[in-house]
Amino acid sequence: MIVAVSDSGPWLVVGLGNPGPQYAGNRHNVGAMVVDELARRAGSALRTHKARAHAAQVRIGTGPSGVPGPAAVVAVPSCYMNESGGPTKALLSFFSVPAERLVVVHDELDLEAGTVRLKRGGGEGGHNGLRSISSSLGTKDYHRVRVGIGRPPGRMDPADFVLRDFSPTERKELPFLLDEAADAVEQLVTLGLLEAQQRVHAPR
Repeated sequence: MIVAVSDSGPWLVVGLGNPGPQYAGNRHNVGAMVVDELARRAGSALRTHKARAHAAQVRIGTGPSGVPGPAAVVAVPSCYMNESGGPTKALLSFFSVPAERLVVVHDELDLEAGTVRLKRGGGEGGHNGLRSISSSLGTKDYHRVRVGIGRPPGRMDPADFVLRDFSPTERKELPFLLDEAADAVEQLVTLGLLEAQQRVHAPR
């Protein structure tokens, strides 16, 4: 018998970023922005959690016949990016979510700005947040929603680029990007990875 994705227990969706208002508009914080959008859609707000995170229990997306989608915890670690693994592991344990039902939303230098891609497993591509999570969990086999921010112009250091705010031009497009990435998370947890990839990766 084929069991629907939504029948297999809750999900944990973690959006990566750095804490504090000075980082809030950085490209590196786009994962956290997507989780804020998911919480907004669910009519909820992130609240402080003892796992060094801000989290909310929600329903994500809409299932068949308009019923609420799968149960999920959406969260943003309240520590710096390179310490994201500890809070993520603690949240998985607290809410009894297996690593295969973890979705990490993060910025991706190797994708054109405005592009959203889904995958499971693979390397971290130099991303300190992913590296910390993989190290803490002892596995790389979790889902990722990769939000493209593009490569830095000229000879700018990638570390400087990701820690700068989106440009005025990018900020105009940012609401659409956050919407698309939040849609991708919803499709991943309601439809499963393969069908979600077919939809999200389809040519526009």
